[in-house]
Amino acid sequence: MQKKILAIQGSSLSRVNVETDTTLFLALEAQKRGYQIYYYEPQNLSFIDGKVVAKCFYLTFFENTKKFFKINKKLNFDLSKAKVLLIRNEPPFNQQYINTTFILEHLVKKVKIINHPKSIREVPEKLFSIRLTKYMPSTLISENLEEIKDFFKTNKKVIVKPINSYSGNEVLLLNSFNSKIITRYIKKHNHIIFQKFLPKISKGDKRVFVINGKVKGSIARVPKKGSILSNMSKGAAAEISKLTKQEMRISKQVAILLKQHNIYFAGIDFIQGQLIGDINVTSPTGLATHYSLTKVNLAKYFWDSL
Repeated sequence: MQKKILAIQGSSLSRVNVETDTTLFLALEAQKRGYQIYYYEPQNLSFIDGKVVAKCFYLTFFENTKKFFKINKKLNFDLSKAKVLLIRNEPPFNQQYINTTFILEHLVKKVKIINHPKSIREVPEKLFSIRLTKYMPSTLISENLEEIKDFFKTNKKVIVKPINSYSGNEVLLLNSFNSKIITRYIKKHNHIIFQKFLPKISKGDKRVFVINGKVKGSIARVPKKGSILSNMSKGAAAEISKLTKQEMRISKQVAILLKQHNIYFAGIDFIQGQLIGDINVTSPTGLATHYSLTKVNLAKYFWDSL
């Protein structure tokens, strides 16, 4: 019988939080279903005379242990032999990330790739939401200081975040227009997102899980005291959440749109009943945390739907 091989393009295993990591959570479920798991980092992906290969670790993963994996073998692997490939390396969505999507696109007729590499490029995590602004707080994307100054006059407290930022990094709350700070951000990042501050972030945001065009669950993430950041990597606490009727209606519309763009797995975020514009498609997180809170294993749905 042909081996069932799952290839994972991921970030360094040294950075994995065993309790909350979604890649590990998905891999453990695949392993239970008989998949052999071959793991590599982006810098180990190559295109050689028509073949897409990667220097991989053939791994066995373990649940609930500090030593959560064992390397069975190191090998140079032809990725066309995989049944499924998960793109799960974390942002930033930089040129290296983009390069890997072009290389992996060579495999799509032979290997099921989640999320589709072309779709990852075409659904940029913060810019895709331009088509969803009717569900969002007042938002400006600009480098123009006059436009930015006018936006502050109208909205007073404003969240500032670079387009290519991730995990809450370099996100600021400004109470007034600060030319020095904003000019420094523009010089470093070019176009910046400015968004009206939603004070109920103190009560948390809601992360919604979209799998294969369906809204499958959500969690709330409450910032630690004194913070505006709901990222669990920044100390936020996870809680069980229930979507309002409005949030569910919007989530279903976004889910349909994402499926039309061939996105299989995504996370979308609400604050105060409004989308904040982050459509997480590179390496959506939260499934393990959702399971710990609800005992609903969305990894099973993820693999069943494939």
